[in-house]
Amino acid sequence: MRKISCVPVAATLAAIMMTAACGSAEDKAAPTAAASPVAAGAKATAEATADEDAGAQPTQAGRLSVWRSDELGPVVTDGAGFTLYRFDKDTAKPPASNCAGDCATTWPPVPADGASAGQGIDASLLGSVTRADGTKQLTVAGRPMYRYAQDTAPRQANGQGVGGTWFATAPGGTKADKAAAAPADLPALSTVDNGKLGSIVRDGKGRTLYRFTKDTAWPMKTNCLGDCLKLWKPAKPVDVKDVNGIKGIKGIDPELISTFTRPDGTRQLALDCWLLYWYTGDTKPGDTNGQGVGGTWFTVRADGKLVR
Repeated sequence: MRKISCVPVAATLAAIMMTAACGSAEDKAAPTAAASPVAAGAKATAEATADEDAGAQPTQAGRLSVWRSDELGPVVTDGAGFTLYRFDKDTAKPPASNCAGDCATTWPPVPADGASAGQGIDASLLGSVTRADGTKQLTVAGRPMYRYAQDTAPRQANGQGVGGTWFATAPGGTKADKAAAAPADLPALSTVDNGKLGSIVRDGKGRTLYRFTKDTAWPMKTNCLGDCLKLWKPAKPVDVKDVNGIKGIKGIDPELISTFTRPDGTRQLALDCWLLYWYTGDTKPGDTNGQGVGGTWFTVRADGKLVR
């Protein structure tokens, strides 16, 4: 028999009693299912596929996905597989495009209408910006998205590095960079040895996960709401079968994993009854820029305890 800090839980009944252990009528950890695209997204994806079959770039974004380039690592593509780019002369905060006229002919802006998040894309990072001509352009993490006219087939990245200002987009909205990308085939939840902090928990994208000291575990409650969520994103639930899947990585006890239903109805991952978040200020896998922020945010050990 083992215990967690919330309340004693028998190992043979852990899967059933984790809800009670966290002091709240929440859901048991379960496999995360990909959300079905809305009708507009599905229609746009079909249109994009038809354009691909015709050998032309699509007019709609469709359902975005991730292409793992041998040279660039994970790259965001539209529904037809064409690479999406970001422009260094644009801004993300606030979102603004500085590509118009001839620039927009070479780098066609990607329309926001009909865009949806597919596998590997965080829907919360998708948005739009109104261009000077009144059209809505898709943004990823605030960055306006473009295609490149010289990409004539899916999974090309001929625009990478053009003018020293154009780069393929990584799933987090940053520049695609294989060296900074998360290792392939990470489990949904694992630990990694950080040279400064020791062994800390990360998600399947290699992002460091954090705890907020103003949250509570008994009863399980979040105090990160409103503006707080602009910087700190709730970690999504994981399948307990997809934990610590790589040989040599220190273990996280699946019995400590549960989920919490937030006030807006979305579900959040919890470890030892403590809610987990990732930080938008971490720009690449392995970053720990959120450690100690405000004296209330800290990385986490495999047992759910804070790293001070």
